[in-house]
Amino acid sequence: MRSKRKVCVVVTARPSYSRIKTALTAIQEHPDLELQLVVTASALLDRYGNVSKTIAADGFPIHARVFMVIEGETLLSSAKTTGLGLTELATVFDNLQPDVVVTIADRYETMATAVAAAYMNIPLAHVQGGEVTGSIDEKVRHSITKLADLHLVSSEGARERVIRMGEEPATVHVTGCPSIDLAAEILKQPALDFDPQEKYGGVGALLDLSGDYLVVLQHPVTTEYREARHQVEQTLHAVRRTGIPTLWFWPNVDSGSEEVSRGIRAFREFEENPTIRFFKNMLPNDFLRLAVNSRCIIGNSSVAIRECSFLGVPAVNIGSRQRGRERGRNVIDVEDREEEVFAAIKKQAASRENLQDAIYGDGRAGQRIADCLATATLTFDKHLAY
Repeated sequence: MRSKRKVCVVVTARPSYSRIKTALTAIQEHPDLELQLVVTASALLDRYGNVSKTIAADGFPIHARVFMVIEGETLLSSAKTTGLGLTELATVFDNLQPDVVVTIADRYETMATAVAAAYMNIPLAHVQGGEVTGSIDEKVRHSITKLADLHLVSSEGARERVIRMGEEPATVHVTGCPSIDLAAEILKQPALDFDPQEKYGGVGALLDLSGDYLVVLQHPVTTEYREARHQVEQTLHAVRRTGIPTLWFWPNVDSGSEEVSRGIRAFREFEENPTIRFFKNMLPNDFLRLAVNSRCIIGNSSVAIRECSFLGVPAVNIGSRQRGRERGRNVIDVEDREEEVFAAIKKQAASRENLQDAIYGDGRAGQRIADCLATATLTFDKHLAY
């Protein structure tokens, strides 16, 4: 009997989990695969929602926890966090002896995963390579592509870019994005069947969600981290002007996150705030159910462009963080200015007809990823394809 391939998946942050959840299920259930799950970085921290608790509650055994985040949310702390992660993950991989390591998307912590696997001669599979955005994510994503041996991309456009970067076409597979699998499940039963305030608490105004409401998810832009507070203040004031009840989610751990947090705290302290409630985190399915029932999603998270494109939720994308990413009809792009954001929200909240686009998958990515990991030729030796 052939032994199972040991697949080590590294989850570094709350969005990484939703980007890989259905693949984790498919790997766990695949007869030829053995799942090894490593949870690290902000995915372990309470201030960012501690998604490791959700992962364990969903029935995925965690084989290793790696604490690696250096406090500060600055460019220096990001670099040091990556270095610490490289050291710690090398030890984890040495202990687990995986046949293949899976890294997700483009967060800076994923560089530690990729470099450790590459230097230890462990085949590396990269999910969501070949996409285009702004900020440091662009450098990280394409660097991981060059370190990776197997490419599990979300779209045909991403596949073409990875091949143009010199990767062998046979190693590049269009699987779709696993987060679209979750969105497809939500569309089957889209009704909002829970009260987010009762289930998750949050802080701020107690909202009436029986009518229209907005969802906001705005992160710092690492190449513009000095402007992070000003940028979030522009959005805060624009959203308040609408008078529409709003569920606002805390930013991620990128450089500038503390400035975003300070802006939010000051707004809560000194401004009249009758219509906004703030949350740390939510289960992926609950968040998407909340999004699909909203009038509009606002900010600079890729969820507005990826999952909400599939769901047909109107989106206001602010600033440069998602610049260049393939997008559908649901998105309006604006600069970090209160008047522009306010006008776009009013426009997007007015209608949501015919906005669905299946750019990033059809809802079956998780199984495709598992099948590919089970059958692909695994190698750690690569050469530039001409």
